[in-house]
Amino acid sequence: NGTWTLLLGCDKVGQGPRGTPPREEQDDNASMKQYLRNKNLVLDFLRSDLNPHHLQYHWNKVHLLKKCYFYLKFEPRHVCVRDQNNMMIFADILQIANPCQLQKIKKVGRKQTEIQLALLTELLEQLERGREELSRYVQICDVEDFLSQWDLNIKRVLKLSMFFNKLISLEEPRKLHVKHSLVSQIHLGGALHPPITFSLYTKKPPIFDRIESFACQTWAQLKWFTESQESHLERWQLEIKLVTDDSQTEPGYGRTQEVISNPCVINHLLPGRLYEFKVRRSDTHTLVYSQWHDCIILKTKTHPGTGPTLSLLSPHLDSW
Repeated sequence: NGTWTLLLGCDKVGQGPRGTPPREEQDDNASMKQYLRNKNLVLDFLRSDLNPHHLQYHWNKVHLLKKCYFYLKFEPRHVCVRDQNNMMIFADILQIANPCQLQKIKKVGRKQTEIQLALLTELLEQLERGREELSRYVQICDVEDFLSQWDLNIKRVLKLSMFFNKLISLEEPRKLHVKHSLVSQIHLGGALHPPITFSLYTKKPPIFDRIESFACQTWAQLKWFTESQESHLERWQLEIKLVTDDSQTEPGYGRTQEVISNPCVINHLLPGRLYEFKVRRSDTHTLVYSQWHDCIILKTKTHPGTGPTLSLLSPHLDSW
């Protein structure tokens, strides 16, 4: 009857029809497929978003961002106000801005920038640690152990993916949400305060050209790299300092001067001395954050006629 036929179709008790693997073997095959599928999902994530070269790219981007200059941007930049003759004119917002309110808004911009840079560092550290943990996880060879930890690690993958998306969004300066009224009602002549949006933008720091910067006996030529779209009227602040050591009785001295030319020549230097030069962007009314500046040390020649001396110290700089 049918019962015997079914039994005859089995190789042994506990096995299905002839040619069908036992249930235990089916479960093992299913577990292995699940193991390989899950492992490949984690490996794909490690090779894409958490790729070491990819993370290093973002580290370099954050390091550069920490060296940038952050500025306040107004939109619109010009507003309609009444002059002394009660005539409506267009005025630059900075010319009619309340100085105290402007300083408060710049303070908000500075604080937001500091928080943004701190968060970027923290997110990258979290991604680095997450990569190490997931790399150890995919090295588990035992299928049962791997699958038993899957729920925990898929949550970790989702969390790291969220961190990565947050990192991307924070790498660009953001809008400011402030409640301060920038323009005084006196200038508005009783009109409603215009809707002004505030945001931040960055400029890259000037970096000394260590080949084109050199010193002669009483003068030095300095050149630095900037963004390609820099205005020819951009102002730069140079700090010149005489470097001395404890064995010298000659006191060190320094000065700061503003220049608009690049390259520029610094005169009135002493022969046979070490000079430290620092370059910054000049301060403006809209500058809210700058913490880094490039420096270079040059030695002036002792005697005329010898070749120019190049940079003695070239601190490590991340590529742009």
